[in-house]
Amino acid sequence: MKITTEQPQVLPDLNGSGQGMRYIHPNAKIGHNVTVEPFTTIGADVVIGDNTWIGPNVTIMDGARIGKACKIFPGAVVGAVPQDLKYDGEYSLVELGDRVIVREYVTLNRGTKASQITRIGSGSLLMAYVHVAHDCHIGRNCVLANGVTLAGHIEIEDFVILGGLTAVHQFVKIGLHCFIGGGSLVRKDVPPYVKAAREPLSYAGINSVGLRRRGFSLQQIRHIQDVYRILFVKGNNTSQAVELIETDIDVTPERDYILEFIRRADRGIMRGFQNMNGRR
Repeated sequence: MKITTEQPQVLPDLNGSGQGMRYIHPNAKIGHNVTVEPFTTIGADVVIGDNTWIGPNVTIMDGARIGKACKIFPGAVVGAVPQDLKYDGEYSLVELGDRVIVREYVTLNRGTKASQITRIGSGSLLMAYVHVAHDCHIGRNCVLANGVTLAGHIEIEDFVILGGLTAVHQFVKIGLHCFIGGGSLVRKDVPPYVKAAREPLSYAGINSVGLRRRGFSLQQIRHIQDVYRILFVKGNNTSQAVELIETDIDVTPERDYILEFIRRADRGIMRGFQNMNGRR
């Protein structure tokens, strides 16, 4: 059944039996060609963009802002209040960009007074049972596999992939084009362009496959590898590595962005390369 801003409230199924009821508050702003399946609830302070599909048994609560051509699967809850004892009822939002896919039983919480918003970038895929807590900011074209759990205030940049059952500590930052192996515990910041795995989480090489798929040249990839050899492989501490990178590695946008990320890594960065016996 197609729902537009001119239609809504409580909508029974076609035979009028009450089976398949859905509730859409009359103040909700629903775009054109939006499908709302049975047993779904949509609150008053909700905006849903054109051509979006809302599956059955979805709950979209006040403060949700959903872009165009999104797909939200059964059991998802978008816009619940934060699971934060400091939350005091302040106005906040959860925002999904365009073409975001939210699979079964994903939970997306609104922001708190810290930033007022939780944000999911356009083109991202959140697989089943993902939880995104308050004030998280996720970039464009990210993939969070089944069971990924994000604590509050996490920043994930564009084109990041988190493997299934990964858990990320609050306030962590994950840089552009990273790949985090499944089942990881992410306690420290992860700089851009890398793969990370093992316990404790450690550098596992450059995300060369992802970078090639996104148009990085072989020369760019090798240049990034040179930076991370100094930072993670050769046994330098972070301060020593930064000095060597600045003096020994040619200036490029990638080099400069890695250095910028390291300097603003409030929690510190993950460990360097770990071999099988745990030594560098």
